[in-house]
Amino acid sequence: MPKTFKFNNHLKTGLYTSIVVFLAYTMIFGFRKSFTVATFDGLTIGGYSYKTVLVICQMLGYLLAKFYGIKFISELKRNGRGKIIIFLTAISWLSWLFFAIVPLPYNIVFLFINGFPLGMLWGVVFSYVEGRRSTDFIGATLAVSFIFASGFVKSVGSWLAITFHLSEFWIPFSTGLVFALPLLLFIFLMEKIPLPDTEDIQYRSERTPMIDLDRKLFVKEFFGGLIACVIIYCFATIFRDIRDNFGAEMWKEMGFLNQPAIFAKTETPITLIVLVLIGSMVLIKNNFTALKTAHYFILVGFLLAGACTLMFKASLIPPVWWMTLVGLGLYMVYIPFNAVFFDRLIATFKQAGNVGFLIYIADSFGYVGSIGVLLSKEIFKVQLNWVNFFSNSVILLSIIGCLLTIYSLYYFNRKFISHAKI
Repeated sequence: MPKTFKFNNHLKTGLYTSIVVFLAYTMIFGFRKSFTVATFDGLTIGGYSYKTVLVICQMLGYLLAKFYGIKFISELKRNGRGKIIIFLTAISWLSWLFFAIVPLPYNIVFLFINGFPLGMLWGVVFSYVEGRRSTDFIGATLAVSFIFASGFVKSVGSWLAITFHLSEFWIPFSTGLVFALPLLLFIFLMEKIPLPDTEDIQYRSERTPMIDLDRKLFVKEFFGGLIACVIIYCFATIFRDIRDNFGAEMWKEMGFLNQPAIFAKTETPITLIVLVLIGSMVLIKNNFTALKTAHYFILVGFLLAGACTLMFKASLIPPVWWMTLVGLGLYMVYIPFNAVFFDRLIATFKQAGNVGFLIYIADSFGYVGSIGVLLSKEIFKVQLNWVNFFSNSVILLSIIGCLLTIYSLYYFNRKFISHAKI
Protein backbone atom coordinates (compact mmCIF):
# COMPACT_ATOMS: atom_id res chain seq x y z
CA MET A 1 0.00 0.00 0.00
CA PRO A 2 2.74 2.55 0.78
CA LYS A 3 4.35 1.80 -2.61
CA THR A 4 1.04 2.45 -4.39
CA PHE A 5 0.71 5.75 -2.55
CA LYS A 6 4.22 6.75 -3.57
CA PHE A 7 3.57 5.78 -7.19
CA ASN A 8 0.38 7.80 -7.26
CA ASN A 9 2.19 10.83 -5.87
CA HIS A 10 5.00 10.37 -8.38
CA LEU A 11 2.49 10.11 -11.25
CA LYS A 12 0.53 13.15 -10.09
CA THR A 13 3.71 15.21 -9.74
CA GLY A 14 4.85 14.19 -13.22
CA LEU A 15 1.53 15.07 -14.85
CA TYR A 16 1.23 18.36 -12.96
CA THR A 17 4.79 19.36 -13.86
CA SER A 18 4.32 18.39 -17.52
CA ILE A 19 1.19 20.51 -17.94
CA VAL A 20 2.56 23.51 -16.09
CA VAL A 21 5.94 23.71 -17.84
CA PHE A 22 4.34 23.10 -21.25
CA LEU A 23 1.94 26.00 -20.77
CA ALA A 24 4.56 28.23 -19.15
CA TYR A 25 7.02 27.88 -22.03
CA THR A 26 4.24 28.30 -24.59
CA MET A 27 3.48 31.64 -22.95
CA ILE A 28 7.18 32.58 -23.00
CA PHE A 29 7.24 31.85 -26.74
CA GLY A 30 4.59 34.53 -27.16
CA PHE A 31 7.37 37.08 -26.62
CA ARG A 32 9.72 35.54 -29.16
CA LYS A 33 8.68 34.55 -32.67
CA SER A 34 5.47 36.34 -33.68
CA PHE A 35 7.42 38.90 -35.75
CA THR A 36 8.29 36.15 -38.25
CA VAL A 37 4.71 36.12 -39.62
CA ALA A 38 5.53 39.49 -41.18
CA THR A 39 7.56 39.41 -44.39
CA PHE A 40 8.57 43.13 -44.37
CA ASP A 41 8.51 43.05 -48.17
CA GLY A 42 10.60 45.74 -49.85
CA LEU A 43 12.42 46.85 -46.69
CA THR A 44 16.20 46.74 -46.70
CA ILE A 45 19.07 48.02 -44.55
CA GLY A 46 22.29 48.83 -46.37
CA GLY A 47 21.16 46.63 -49.23
CA TYR A 48 20.35 43.68 -46.95
CA SER A 49 16.92 42.14 -46.38
CA TYR A 50 15.34 43.88 -43.37
CA LYS A 51 13.74 40.69 -42.07
CA THR A 52 16.98 38.73 -42.33
CA VAL A 53 18.74 41.50 -40.37
CA LEU A 54 16.03 41.25 -37.70
CA VAL A 55 16.41 37.48 -37.46
CA ILE A 56 20.21 37.77 -37.24
CA CYS A 57 20.01 40.44 -34.53
CA GLN A 58 17.67 38.31 -32.43
CA MET A 59 19.87 35.25 -32.98
CA LEU A 60 22.93 37.21 -31.87
CA GLY A 61 21.09 37.87 -28.62
CA TYR A 62 20.33 34.16 -28.27
CA LEU A 63 23.91 33.30 -29.17
CA LEU A 64 25.50 35.45 -26.48
CA ALA A 65 22.89 34.25 -23.98
CA LYS A 66 23.81 30.63 -24.71
CA PHE A 67 27.53 31.22 -24.20
CA TYR A 68 26.84 33.19 -21.04
CA GLY A 69 24.34 30.54 -19.96
CA ILE A 70 27.04 27.83 -19.95
CA LYS A 71 28.19 29.43 -16.71
CA PHE A 72 24.98 31.10 -15.48
CA ILE A 73 22.61 28.16 -15.96
CA SER A 74 25.10 25.53 -14.75
CA GLU A 75 25.51 27.53 -11.51
CA LEU A 76 21.78 28.25 -11.11
CA LYS A 77 20.30 27.61 -7.66
CA ARG A 78 16.68 26.68 -6.98
CA ASN A 79 15.61 29.77 -5.06
CA GLY A 80 14.43 32.85 -6.96
CA ARG A 81 13.87 31.16 -10.32
CA GLY A 82 10.34 32.53 -10.76
CA LYS A 83 11.54 36.11 -10.30
CA ILE A 84 14.32 35.52 -12.84
CA ILE A 85 11.75 34.36 -15.43
CA ILE A 86 9.52 37.41 -14.85
CA PHE A 87 12.47 39.82 -15.05
CA LEU A 88 13.89 38.33 -18.25
CA THR A 89 10.50 38.11 -19.97
CA ALA A 90 9.68 41.72 -19.05
CA ILE A 91 12.87 42.91 -20.74
CA SER A 92 12.04 40.96 -23.89
CA TRP A 93 8.50 42.37 -24.01
CA LEU A 94 9.62 45.96 -23.52
CA SER A 95 12.07 45.52 -26.35
CA TRP A 96 9.11 44.86 -28.69
CA LEU A 97 7.51 48.14 -27.59
CA PHE A 98 10.65 50.06 -28.51
CA PHE A 99 10.93 48.06 -31.74
CA ALA A 100 7.49 49.44 -32.69
CA ILE A 101 8.05 53.07 -31.74
CA VAL A 102 11.70 53.62 -32.70
CA PRO A 103 12.15 54.34 -36.43
CA LEU A 104 14.14 52.24 -38.89
CA PRO A 105 16.97 51.30 -38.90
CA TYR A 106 17.60 52.02 -35.22
CA ASN A 107 14.89 49.65 -34.02
CA ILE A 108 16.89 46.59 -35.07
CA VAL A 109 18.95 46.80 -31.86
CA PHE A 110 15.85 45.83 -29.88
CA LEU A 111 15.82 42.41 -31.55
CA PHE A 112 19.18 41.77 -29.89
CA ILE A 113 17.83 43.06 -26.56
CA ASN A 114 14.83 40.76 -27.00
CA GLY A 115 16.94 37.71 -27.82
CA PHE A 116 19.41 37.81 -24.93
CA PRO A 117 16.96 37.40 -22.00
CA LEU A 118 14.84 34.89 -23.94
CA GLY A 119 17.95 32.83 -24.59
CA MET A 120 18.39 32.32 -20.85
CA LEU A 121 14.86 31.11 -20.14
CA TRP A 122 15.03 27.52 -21.43
CA GLY A 123 17.68 26.61 -18.89
CA VAL A 124 15.78 28.22 -16.03
CA VAL A 125 12.56 26.37 -16.89
CA PHE A 126 14.32 23.03 -17.45
CA SER A 127 15.84 23.25 -13.96
CA TYR A 128 12.33 22.53 -12.62
CA VAL A 129 12.24 19.32 -14.69
CA GLU A 130 15.55 17.45 -14.62
CA GLY A 131 16.69 14.62 -12.38
CA ARG A 132 13.29 12.94 -11.91
CA ARG A 133 12.04 9.46 -12.75
CA SER A 134 9.48 11.12 -15.02
CA THR A 135 11.93 13.62 -16.60
CA ASP A 136 11.68 11.89 -20.00
CA PHE A 137 7.97 12.56 -20.24
CA ILE A 138 8.11 15.99 -18.58
CA GLY A 139 11.11 16.99 -20.67
CA ALA A 140 9.41 15.82 -23.86
CA THR A 141 6.32 17.82 -22.94
CA LEU A 142 8.41 20.91 -22.29
CA ALA A 143 10.46 20.44 -25.45
CA VAL A 144 7.47 19.98 -27.75
CA SER A 145 5.99 23.16 -26.30
CA PHE A 146 8.13 25.21 -28.67
CA ILE A 147 6.97 23.14 -31.66
CA PHE A 148 3.37 23.78 -30.73
CA ALA A 149 4.09 27.31 -29.51
CA SER A 150 5.91 28.26 -32.72
CA GLY A 151 2.83 27.54 -34.82
CA PHE A 152 0.35 28.74 -32.18
CA VAL A 153 2.10 32.07 -31.54
CA LYS A 154 2.46 32.76 -35.25
CA SER A 155 -1.22 32.00 -35.77
CA VAL A 156 -2.12 34.39 -32.94
CA GLY A 157 0.17 37.09 -34.34
CA SER A 158 -1.19 36.64 -37.86
CA TRP A 159 -4.79 36.68 -36.57
CA LEU A 160 -4.16 39.88 -34.59
CA ALA A 161 -2.61 41.55 -37.64
CA ILE A 162 -5.52 40.62 -39.93
CA THR A 163 -8.31 41.27 -37.41
CA PHE A 164 -7.05 44.58 -36.00
CA HIS A 165 -5.16 45.74 -39.11
CA LEU A 166 -1.93 45.99 -37.14
CA SER A 167 1.27 47.34 -38.56
CA GLU A 168 3.93 44.65 -38.96
CA PHE A 169 5.95 46.48 -36.31
CA TRP A 170 3.21 46.23 -33.67
CA ILE A 171 2.51 42.50 -34.09
CA PRO A 172 5.18 41.29 -31.57
CA PHE A 173 4.23 43.65 -28.73
CA SER A 174 0.51 43.02 -29.22
CA THR A 175 1.08 39.26 -29.19
CA GLY A 176 3.01 39.60 -25.92
CA LEU A 177 0.01 41.40 -24.44
CA VAL A 178 -2.09 38.29 -25.06
CA PHE A 179 0.39 36.03 -23.23
CA ALA A 180 1.53 38.23 -20.31
CA LEU A 181 -1.08 37.45 -17.63
CA PRO A 182 -1.26 33.70 -18.35
CA LEU A 183 2.54 33.56 -18.02
CA LEU A 184 2.39 35.03 -14.51
CA LEU A 185 -0.13 32.34 -13.52
CA PHE A 186 2.03 29.50 -14.83
CA ILE A 187 5.18 30.85 -13.19
CA PHE A 188 3.30 30.79 -9.88
CA LEU A 189 2.26 27.19 -10.55
CA MET A 190 5.82 26.19 -11.49
CA GLU A 191 7.02 27.42 -8.13
CA LYS A 192 4.68 24.85 -6.54
CA ILE A 193 6.41 21.89 -8.26
CA PRO A 194 7.89 19.56 -5.58
CA LEU A 195 11.65 18.99 -5.55
CA PRO A 196 13.01 15.58 -6.73
CA ASP A 197 12.58 12.99 -3.97
CA THR A 198 15.04 10.32 -2.76
CA GLU A 199 13.90 7.77 -5.35
CA ASP A 200 14.34 10.33 -8.14
CA ILE A 201 17.90 10.91 -6.96
CA GLN A 202 18.52 7.16 -6.74
CA TYR A 203 17.39 6.56 -10.33
CA ARG A 204 18.69 9.71 -12.01
CA SER A 205 21.44 11.00 -9.66
CA GLU A 206 21.37 14.31 -7.84
CA ARG A 207 21.59 17.49 -9.91
CA THR A 208 23.84 20.14 -8.45
CA PRO A 209 25.18 23.56 -9.45
CA MET A 210 28.53 23.24 -11.23
CA ILE A 211 31.71 25.18 -10.55
CA ASP A 212 34.35 25.84 -13.19
CA LEU A 213 36.33 22.69 -12.29
CA ASP A 214 33.19 20.51 -12.61
CA ARG A 215 32.57 21.85 -16.11
CA LYS A 216 36.15 21.24 -17.24
CA LEU A 217 36.21 17.68 -15.89
CA PHE A 218 32.90 16.80 -17.59
CA VAL A 219 34.02 18.05 -21.00
CA LYS A 220 37.38 16.26 -20.67
CA GLU A 221 35.68 12.98 -19.77
CA PHE A 222 33.25 12.95 -22.72
CA PHE A 223 35.02 15.18 -25.23
CA GLY A 224 34.71 12.96 -28.34
CA GLY A 225 31.05 12.19 -27.83
CA LEU A 226 30.18 15.79 -26.98
CA ILE A 227 31.84 17.04 -30.18
CA ALA A 228 29.67 14.70 -32.27
CA CYS A 229 26.52 15.69 -30.35
CA VAL A 230 27.26 19.40 -30.72
CA ILE A 231 27.71 19.06 -34.50
CA ILE A 232 24.47 17.05 -34.80
CA TYR A 233 22.63 19.62 -32.71
CA CYS A 234 24.18 22.47 -34.69
CA PHE A 235 22.82 21.03 -37.96
CA ALA A 236 19.38 20.49 -36.41
CA THR A 237 19.32 24.04 -35.02
CA ILE A 238 20.29 25.61 -38.36
CA PHE A 239 17.49 23.94 -40.28
CA ARG A 240 14.92 24.19 -37.52
CA ASP A 241 15.60 27.94 -37.40
CA ILE A 242 15.39 28.34 -41.18
CA ARG A 243 12.07 26.49 -41.21
CA ASP A 244 10.87 28.47 -38.20
CA ASN A 245 12.04 31.96 -39.20
CA PHE A 246 11.34 31.75 -42.92
CA GLY A 247 8.31 29.48 -42.89
CA ALA A 248 6.15 32.38 -44.03
CA GLU A 249 8.37 32.89 -47.09
CA MET A 250 8.34 29.18 -47.92
CA TRP A 251 4.56 28.96 -47.65
CA LYS A 252 4.28 32.04 -49.87
CA GLU A 253 6.59 30.47 -52.48
CA MET A 254 4.42 27.34 -52.45
CA GLY A 255 1.21 29.32 -52.95
CA PHE A 256 -0.13 29.53 -49.39
CA LEU A 257 -0.77 33.20 -48.62
CA ASN A 258 -2.80 34.80 -45.78
CA GLN A 259 -3.62 31.49 -44.14
CA PRO A 260 -2.91 32.01 -40.41
CA ALA A 261 -3.99 28.49 -39.46
CA ILE A 262 -1.36 26.84 -41.70
CA PHE A 263 1.34 27.20 -39.02
CA ALA A 264 -0.70 25.46 -36.34
CA LYS A 265 -1.93 22.89 -38.86
CA THR A 266 1.58 21.58 -39.47
CA GLU A 267 3.05 22.02 -35.98
CA THR A 268 0.23 20.47 -33.92
CA PRO A 269 0.56 16.90 -35.30
CA ILE A 270 4.36 17.15 -34.97
CA THR A 271 3.91 18.16 -31.33
CA LEU A 272 1.69 15.16 -30.57
CA ILE A 273 3.84 12.59 -32.38
CA VAL A 274 7.12 13.75 -30.84
CA LEU A 275 5.52 13.93 -27.40
CA VAL A 276 4.38 10.29 -27.63
CA LEU A 277 7.70 9.06 -29.05
CA ILE A 278 10.04 10.84 -26.66
CA GLY A 279 7.69 10.77 -23.67
CA SER A 280 7.38 6.98 -23.93
CA MET A 281 11.05 6.72 -22.97
CA VAL A 282 9.95 7.21 -19.37
CA LEU A 283 9.06 3.50 -19.51
CA ILE A 284 12.75 2.62 -20.00
CA LYS A 285 14.26 2.33 -16.54
CA ASN A 286 17.81 1.48 -17.62
CA ASN A 287 19.54 4.80 -18.28
CA PHE A 288 22.04 3.47 -20.83
CA THR A 289 19.29 1.71 -22.79
CA ALA A 290 17.40 5.00 -22.87
CA LEU A 291 20.53 6.84 -24.05
CA LYS A 292 20.89 4.37 -26.94
CA THR A 293 17.17 4.72 -27.74
CA ALA A 294 17.61 8.49 -27.98
CA HIS A 295 20.30 7.87 -30.61
CA TYR A 296 17.88 5.67 -32.57
CA PHE A 297 15.22 8.42 -32.54
CA ILE A 298 17.78 10.91 -33.85
CA LEU A 299 18.87 8.52 -36.60
CA VAL A 300 15.26 7.92 -37.70
CA GLY A 301 14.67 11.69 -37.66
CA PHE A 302 17.51 12.30 -40.11
CA LEU A 303 16.29 9.49 -42.37
CA LEU A 304 12.70 10.80 -42.33
CA ALA A 305 13.74 14.39 -43.11
CA GLY A 306 15.87 13.25 -46.04
CA ALA A 307 13.40 10.74 -47.45
CA CYS A 308 10.34 13.01 -47.39
CA THR A 309 12.36 15.82 -48.98
CA LEU A 310 13.39 13.56 -51.84
CA MET A 311 9.72 12.61 -52.28
CA PHE A 312 8.67 16.28 -52.27
CA LYS A 313 11.27 17.20 -54.89
CA ALA A 314 9.96 14.32 -57.01
CA SER A 315 6.39 15.73 -56.58
CA LEU A 316 5.27 12.57 -54.78
CA ILE A 317 3.90 14.42 -51.74
CA PRO A 318 2.20 17.87 -51.48
CA PRO A 319 3.73 20.90 -49.68
CA VAL A 320 1.69 20.52 -46.46
CA TRP A 321 2.77 16.91 -46.06
CA TRP A 322 6.39 17.82 -46.78
CA MET A 323 6.50 20.70 -44.29
CA THR A 324 4.90 18.46 -41.67
CA LEU A 325 7.13 15.43 -42.25
CA VAL A 326 10.40 17.34 -42.62
CA GLY A 327 9.50 19.23 -39.45
CA LEU A 328 8.81 15.95 -37.67
CA GLY A 329 12.17 14.55 -38.79
CA LEU A 330 14.11 17.65 -37.72
CA TYR A 331 12.37 17.77 -34.34
CA MET A 332 13.06 14.06 -33.79
CA VAL A 333 16.71 15.09 -33.98
CA TYR A 334 16.36 18.32 -32.03
CA ILE A 335 13.99 17.39 -29.20
CA PRO A 336 15.92 14.50 -27.59
CA PHE A 337 18.81 16.84 -26.78
CA ASN A 338 16.42 19.27 -25.10
CA ALA A 339 14.45 16.58 -23.27
CA VAL A 340 16.12 13.26 -22.50
CA PHE A 341 19.55 12.80 -24.10
CA PHE A 342 21.68 14.81 -21.66
CA ASP A 343 19.55 13.86 -18.66
CA ARG A 344 20.11 10.16 -19.37
CA LEU A 345 23.79 10.79 -20.12
CA ILE A 346 24.33 12.27 -16.65
CA ALA A 347 22.28 9.48 -15.05
CA THR A 348 24.15 6.75 -16.95
CA PHE A 349 27.61 7.83 -15.89
CA LYS A 350 26.62 9.35 -12.50
CA GLN A 351 28.47 12.56 -13.25
CA ALA A 352 28.13 15.61 -11.00
CA GLY A 353 26.36 18.38 -12.84
CA ASN A 354 23.14 19.40 -14.55
CA VAL A 355 21.49 19.30 -17.95
CA GLY A 356 21.50 23.07 -18.42
CA PHE A 357 25.28 23.09 -18.78
CA LEU A 358 25.22 20.60 -21.66
CA ILE A 359 22.20 22.10 -23.43
CA TYR A 360 23.81 25.54 -23.40
CA ILE A 361 27.08 24.22 -24.84
CA ALA A 362 25.13 22.63 -27.71
CA ASP A 363 22.84 25.63 -28.15
CA SER A 364 25.69 28.14 -28.29
CA PHE A 365 27.32 26.41 -31.24
CA GLY A 366 23.92 25.74 -32.81
CA TYR A 367 23.23 29.45 -33.01
CA VAL A 368 26.73 30.11 -34.36
CA GLY A 369 25.77 27.84 -37.26
CA SER A 370 22.37 29.47 -37.81
CA ILE A 371 23.80 32.98 -37.83
CA GLY A 372 26.65 31.88 -40.10
CA VAL A 373 24.20 30.63 -42.73
CA LEU A 374 22.14 33.84 -42.67
CA LEU A 375 25.19 36.13 -42.69
CA SER A 376 26.66 34.23 -45.63
CA LYS A 377 23.41 34.68 -47.56
CA GLU A 378 23.43 38.44 -46.99
CA ILE A 379 27.16 39.15 -47.29
CA PHE A 380 27.55 37.21 -50.54
CA LYS A 381 24.22 38.56 -51.86
CA VAL A 382 22.82 35.10 -52.47
CA GLN A 383 19.31 35.34 -53.92
CA LEU A 384 17.57 32.35 -52.37
CA ASN A 385 14.45 30.54 -53.23
CA TRP A 386 13.89 29.37 -49.65
CA VAL A 387 12.09 26.16 -50.64
CA ASN A 388 14.89 25.04 -52.97
CA PHE A 389 17.66 26.01 -50.57
CA PHE A 390 15.99 24.34 -47.61
CA SER A 391 15.08 21.12 -49.43
CA ASN A 392 18.51 20.66 -51.04
CA SER A 393 20.30 21.36 -47.77
CA VAL A 394 18.13 18.96 -45.75
CA ILE A 395 19.12 16.06 -48.03
CA LEU A 396 22.83 16.73 -47.40
CA LEU A 397 22.16 17.26 -43.69
CA SER A 398 20.43 13.89 -43.36
CA ILE A 399 23.43 12.00 -44.81
CA ILE A 400 26.03 13.71 -42.60
CA GLY A 401 23.72 13.52 -39.57
CA CYS A 402 23.26 9.76 -39.89
CA LEU A 403 27.03 9.21 -39.95
CA LEU A 404 27.59 11.43 -36.90
CA THR A 405 24.79 9.73 -34.95
CA ILE A 406 26.26 6.29 -35.61
CA TYR A 407 29.65 7.54 -34.39
CA SER A 408 28.11 9.04 -31.23
CA LEU A 409 26.34 5.76 -30.46
CA TYR A 410 29.62 3.86 -30.91
CA TYR A 411 31.51 6.36 -28.70
CA PHE A 412 29.12 6.23 -25.74
CA ASN A 413 28.78 2.45 -26.02
CA ARG A 414 32.56 2.06 -25.67
CA LYS A 415 32.61 4.62 -22.85
CA PHE A 416 29.91 2.68 -20.99
CA ILE A 417 31.82 -0.61 -21.38
CA SER A 418 35.03 0.97 -20.08
CA HIS A 419 33.19 2.48 -17.08
CA ALA A 420 31.61 -0.89 -16.28
CA LYS A 421 35.08 -2.48 -16.07
CA ILE A 422 36.29 0.04 -13.48
